[in-house]
Amino acid sequence: MSRRERIVELDKRHVWHPYTPMRAYIDETNPLVVERASGSRLFDVDGRSYIDANSSWWCAVLGHDHPRLLAALSEQLRVMPHVPLGGIAHEPAAELGRALAERAPAVPRVFFSDDGSTAIEVALKLSLQFWQQNGRPGRARFVALDGAFHGETLGATALGGVEVFRRPFASVVLDCLHVAPEPSGYDAAFSRLSSLLASDADSIAAVVLEPVVQGAAGMRMYDPAFLRAARELTLKHDVFLVIDEVFTGFGRTGPFWAAEHAAVQADLVCTSKGLSGGMFPFAATLASERIFEGFLGAPERAFYYGHTFCGNPLGARLALEVLRVFDEERILEQARPKAARIARAFRELGAMPGVLRTRSLGMIGALDLAGPEGYLERRGQRVYTEALRRGAYLRPLGNTVYIAPPLNIADSDLEELLGIVEESVRVVVAGGA
Repeated sequence: MSRRERIVELDKRHVWHPYTPMRAYIDETNPLVVERASGSRLFDVDGRSYIDANSSWWCAVLGHDHPRLLAALSEQLRVMPHVPLGGIAHEPAAELGRALAERAPAVPRVFFSDDGSTAIEVALKLSLQFWQQNGRPGRARFVALDGAFHGETLGATALGGVEVFRRPFASVVLDCLHVAPEPSGYDAAFSRLSSLLASDADSIAAVVLEPVVQGAAGMRMYDPAFLRAARELTLKHDVFLVIDEVFTGFGRTGPFWAAEHAAVQADLVCTSKGLSGGMFPFAATLASERIFEGFLGAPERAFYYGHTFCGNPLGARLALEVLRVFDEERILEQARPKAARIARAFRELGAMPGVLRTRSLGMIGALDLAGPEGYLERRGQRVYTEALRRGAYLRPLGNTVYIAPPLNIADSDLEELLGIVEESVRVVVAGGA
């Protein structure tokens, strides 16, 4: 038995994969077996490389082995890998709190957690408890967009508008009102939001939005004007606005925060993924001073919530170095011509028969294949298979094929990736349904 065969055999015997129909996986799938990762590439056990077209689920914004991040992680590991943040202060967390507050001055209080889901969970709990103990206890519902994805903890699941993810838990999750951007478009969705807040603001704790791009919904993109309208509505009705920058933050859409497209400042901002450069589970929820002050006073008003590793020194030191790399290596500036190249390539793909529509924003390019829509549709999976044969790792969302590579991907790798996407889509659409 080869090394690859042994890994696959053990994997199929013991490992339960995320977002995966396991019967089909065990019976039919010949998985990619990755041994190492470097730059924008993954390398399998046989030595073949694959361009990581989605930054390993959107988090490796600086690639896989940036030397400064590796050095920071190694240095911190030798000094102090972990202490709890309960009653203890340490320099990496304190400095990171300052650095994040400087990048988002409207939300200067930073609560650390583990990943994007828990960053959202923190925002939900902060919103609920704030209103409970500050004069409006009836505010216990949330509003999100249909197709939204905000994580997989039970609280975050309530916000989810991807039905296949939410359905099994619908009877036990928080009450969330979803406004639908389809089929009438985002103008109808935000008109519905206006009506909801006008009639039900006294029951709503917060509106939670992915700014400008709904990732898991199929890279749906909307005009920043809608985000500005949502901010104006929440201010008018004194309802919190939670901005989920887990995917869109750290330059993915162009500016450092996607909310900058709309010049919007939220009450709560959630970040993860790019925060640690994809090297470590780490997250933060940034809160306004008003929210923070709503938890001061008697001991029972405190926010009794936390995780063992929240604000851990390794993750905090790593995140600090990510921010420094963004500044000192001018990552956002360097990404602009790459983003323009992605935009041009996806515009050209839009002329291909069998491609329904295309779109791009920053370091995201997406296209929809003609045919049924939905997360479980399979034509995108055929593009994945063709791309893998050619040396690129894609992860389509149903029939939506997209790329979201590292912001510092080499130009040569980006050209190769775009060529692979074009060839793979052409093969699939030529073959029909």
